[in-house]
Amino acid sequence: MVDRLTLSMRASHVLALALVLVALALAIIGAAAGDTFYLRLGTEALIFAGLALSVDLLLGFSGALSLGQALYFGIGAYTSTVVLMKVPSFWLAMGAAFATSFVASVIGGLIANRVRGVYFALITFGMAQVVAKIVYNTRELGASDGMIGVPVIDIGFGPFSVSAGSPAGFFVIVLATIMILYGITAYLLDTPFGRVLTAIKANEKRVPFLGYSVRQARMACYILAGVIAGLSGALYPMLRGFVSPELMFFMTSGNAVISVILGGVGTLIGAVYGSILLVVLKSFIGSWTEHHLIVIGLLFIASVMFMPKGIIGLVRPLIERMLLRRNGLAAKTPTDIEPGLSPTAEGARQ
Repeated sequence: MVDRLTLSMRASHVLALALVLVALALAIIGAAAGDTFYLRLGTEALIFAGLALSVDLLLGFSGALSLGQALYFGIGAYTSTVVLMKVPSFWLAMGAAFATSFVASVIGGLIANRVRGVYFALITFGMAQVVAKIVYNTRELGASDGMIGVPVIDIGFGPFSVSAGSPAGFFVIVLATIMILYGITAYLLDTPFGRVLTAIKANEKRVPFLGYSVRQARMACYILAGVIAGLSGALYPMLRGFVSPELMFFMTSGNAVISVILGGVGTLIGAVYGSILLVVLKSFIGSWTEHHLIVIGLLFIASVMFMPKGIIGLVRPLIERMLLRRNGLAAKTPTDIEPGLSPTAEGARQ
């Protein structure tokens, strides 16, 4: 039986595949043309897409708005930098970033998940500001100047290796990493765990009557989002060669929230598309005028007013109907099939 969530996920997978194919084609063209700037810009957009993905996991599926998700992005970036400056190993840096972001998200989750709604948003914002200020004043971490001099590393895959200094090669590495994070998240959301999260968003008070723990589900979601942000942040110093406390500031978290809204809340792949769009727009508009934030703000307002479901929210229904026809369900529309929240979420809503 195909329910609405499963159908939506399949449509998102189609859009994810399209993104990968287009990105690989552009990487080949860029490598052939000897381009560096646009490949680096695309790599940065994909790195911040991982942060947006973690925000969409919380906001789109559990209904929790985090205004401090950059905290875990920054923790991953700083951990990666410290490791790389001592032992230039990609896998060790990613492993250390996973461990630190996991521990930090457990602590943060225990604090933030005690409240709901706007208080949750404010607490996540406050935690990020506190840690950013600590890093800003810690001389061992470069203080306000950040840490520079991250070495260019070779990323080994058995007998093969790819240099982080190769624009096309590192672009493909980052693309693969973000798509793996997307795939893991999408898989988990298409399990009973994902149904419980959707039920929590629909009606949190009903979920315990169905035999599920709201606290455990919200905590697991928060930790998963923190780890995704941390692993994405670990890639940043490999690209730019430095880190700074600004990675933990509110603007970084705010840009991730804007990316999710532009791409489509609760679409998952929309966070990736939204991040790419935002980073590219900021780069192009910033080259024309120093008032690019005004344009970004107007774009955000227009998106909320005229595209409340985001870019992917406009495209995905078309793909859903295509998938229905392909599976011999053309007589049904996405709203006619099994009520999408699954029996668990549907029972919670009533």
